[in-house]
This record gives sequence, structure tokens and C-alpha cells, in this order.
Amino acid sequence: MTIKLNKAYNNLPLLPPKQSWVETISILKQESKSAVALAELKGLTNTLPNPNILINAVILKEAQASSGIENVITTQDKLYQALYAKSAKPDGATKEVLRYREALLLGTRLIKERGFLNTNGIIAIQNELEENNAGLRKLPGTALINDLTNEVIYTPPDNFDTINHLMKNLEDYLNEDKDDVSPLIKLAIQHYQFESIHPFYDGNGRTGRIINILYLIYKGLLNEPVLYLSSYIIQNKGDYYRLLQEVRTKNNWEEWILYMLKGTEQTAQNTIEQINKINQLFSETQNLVQEKLPRIYSKDLIEQLFIHPYTKIEYLVNNLGIERKAASRYLNSLDEIGILKSQQKGKEVIYINTKLYNLLKKG
Repeated sequence: MTIKLNKAYNNLPLLPPKQSWVETISILKQESKSAVALAELKGLTNTLPNPNILINAVILKEAQASSGIENVITTQDKLYQALYAKSAKPDGATKEVLRYREALLLGTRLIKERGFLNTNGIIAIQNELEENNAGLRKLPGTALINDLTNEVIYTPPDNFDTINHLMKNLEDYLNEDKDDVSPLIKLAIQHYQFESIHPFYDGNGRTGRIINILYLIYKGLLNEPVLYLSSYIIQNKGDYYRLLQEVRTKNNWEEWILYMLKGTEQTAQNTIEQINKINQLFSETQNLVQEKLPRIYSKDLIEQLFIHPYTKIEYLVNNLGIERKAASRYLNSLDEIGILKSQQKGKEVIYINTKLYNLLKKG
């Protein structure tokens, strides 16, 4: 394979960029709309019977979509079976997506425990994602290549001291507020910078997209990782890579920031619609179980069916404190009236909340 070289080497400037570049009238107008949508999402999340209903589903979809951007492809069915069925033997892609899920959960815990996001935390997230402890790049030779033309489109900094210095600058930018630039605008700026530093041998794209969600939590714009931002990126993948490159080559900050702001607004609105549908389905399920199975009805039971779209006897035993016989009777009764659908998986039976599962798949 012949690699075509161009003048893509980049002596990456430190943050911040000039404020006049990143606070144009168009950007500020879009930032306002994105902030309103995100605030509505944050507030509406609290109306769910249990936030974990949405958290579990969004994290899994975010993991699937973000990995899909890197051509790591699996399905929702495979992911849920790998999580909930002991007999499931996940393939390599499914395992990789589940590692993304664990890395995002780890990052969320770190943000909430420490109250900041630093280089060591980012390295820990990448370690979880890639199952290695290689840390920051120490060897030269990394280049981003166009798969179709074999042209080197960008060569990130490859000196360890430079990478370390750029990451410290990024860390300061994430955690300090020396200017009055909106966190949503800074979200786009830090994401560009991280992807351009390209600090790791592997997993830079996925690690960067995890940082996006964590930054919103850190800044108090979300309480939980419920923004499915990678869906927008994968639907507009060409623009994503084009605009990243145009910041490097043309200083085109405006279009890049607008892209990220519009993605935030759109995915927030999509999640808002999904929350409303989940709340409606929860109420419908409550009413049906109260009508058909009044002896076993409890709000806690219905919550369990929504927190785990794939559920089984041991979940009810552990989470509701009931005996196995009672848990089995409850699930079979719910299966009989169509709330759940039972499936034999190896030696165990899995019960699927089919209406919820289908709703979550579409969202």
C-alpha cells in the first residue's frame, strides 16, 4: 500500500482559541437553543419513575453508536443477551461495545467522586476501553489516513513531552473557567482539541466521545449520561470528519461548533421524546397490571421491568427481596398477560419487556 503524504503535520496550538472565533452571532444563537433543549432534558429526566430506566438504555445505545463510528458493529439484541443471559457467548465486536459501556460508567463515577476531569482520569477511561495500560503515546509514527485515497490527512503531535503538555493544557481548559465562554461552546472546542492531540495509540475517537458526556455532567448540564450524542455523529459522519479537519486547515471554528451545538440540541430533543414515551408506557403498564394482576401489583415491581428490559427471576429476588417461587410466579403471570415475553436461553429463562425494548431500540 502506498501512502500519499501531504502538508498535514500540525503544530497544535494551545487552548483557548480567540474568543471572537468561537462566539459569532450564529454560534451564540444556536448555543441558546441547545442550552434550552439540554435544560429541558435534565429536568424531564427527573420525571421518570426511576432514572436508571433511561440511563441503562442510553448508555448501551451510546456505546453501540460510538463504536459503530469506528466500524465496530453489533446489535442491540446481542448486547442485551450478553448482559443478561449467562449462556450468551458474545462475539468480539459485542465485547468491545460492552467495554465502552464500562468505560463510560467508570468515567461517570470518577466525575461524581472527584468533581473534576484530569489526564489520569482520561487515561483510566481509555485503559478500561482498550483493556491495556499503554497510556499516552511515546512512539512517533501516528498518522490519520484517508481509507479511500491512502492520503495522510493529519499527523498529530508525536513527541511525548509535547503530548503531555497539550493534555495538561486541555485539563486546565476543562476544569478552569477563566473566561465566560458557554460550556456548550467549550464542549465543541475541547472535543476538537482532544481528537487533534490524539494522545493514545488506540481508542481516541471513543474516549473523546465519552469525555463529551462527562463534561456535560461535570458542568451540571446533565445529572446522568443520558445524551445519545453519538447517534448524531454517526448520522452525519462525513461532516464530523470534514469539519474537524477544516478547523486544522482553515481555522473554521464556526461550522465545527455549530455542528456540535446542533447535535446536542437534536439528540436532547430525541431523548425528551423518548422519556415522554417511556412515561406513557410505564403508566399503561401500571394500569394493566393493576387491572389484571392486582394481587402482585406494586410500583417497585413495574420499575424492575423497566430498569431491566431483559429480566429474570434472580433480579426480582435480589431487588425486591422476595422468594424465588414468588418471583417466578410474578414473571410467568406477566408473561401470560403479554407484558413480558419469555425466552429460553440455555438453562435459564429470560423475560423481555417487549414494548419497552422496541421503544428503546427505535430511540
